Amino acid sequence: MKILFVGPTLPDAAEIVDPAIALRPPAQQGDIVGAMEEGANVIGLIDGLFENVAPVWHKEILFALSKGVRVYGAASMGALRAAECAAFGMVGIGRIFEAYASGAVADDSAVAQIHGPAELGHLPLSEPLVNVQATLRALAETGAISKAEQAALQTRAETMFFKSLTYRSLAQTADLPDPARRQVIFDLLRANAVNQKRIDGLELLRAISDWPDEPQQPPRDWTFKANSLWRFAFHRLEIAP
Repeated sequence: MKILFVGPTLPDAAEIVDPAIALRPPAQQGDIVGAMEEGANVIGLIDGLFENVAPVWHKEILFALSKGVRVYGAASMGALRAAECAAFGMVGIGRIFEAYASGAVADDSAVAQIHGPAELGHLPLSEPLVNVQATLRALAETGAISKAEQAALQTRAETMFFKSLTYRSLAQTADLPDPARRQVIFDLLRANAVNQKRIDGLELLRAISDWPDEPQQPPRDWTFKANSLWRFAFHRLEIAP
């Protein structure tokens, strides 16, 4: 079985995903173990919950890997966890994962985004920093904005609270070399927005579609260790050690 945790990064996932992949909403703590209980051999993590609930626990990812489950991460919470668990065999995919893994991006909130509920198609209400950074790079590379404008916009974006970050608020509040260009820059940002999270999420979809739905050999260079918190959280589960 293949299970994918996804939400606002790919709001149309149900329409484009391989029918062999079972979709689940953004993951929270315990959901990776739950996927194993369902019989998952391959797990893809894109979106995850945080703030109001406990997020996906590194320990449960390590437990899945120790049992021969192939675990992929990309785009959002998945990119974060993949960078943190890559040494143990979690497979990270995409530019955002690479930025976290290299240290180019360090702040967890760089992938955070507020949005509407699933019933409204996860309507985005803010723009994640990783998408803003990708958009600014693309505009600077084409010469649509100057290097000075890119730097000013980048600096402002990095200091904004993630819930307040939109292309309009960015263009209006950045310390631009020429404030008269605010409207022009806003129009450029909106018309040329790069959705890096979606790009990486689609790459993960292709990866888990191509990977065989079968368990792999458990790692031989490390052993999963159950601590007291793990036993407290999962003592009722048959799969818990």
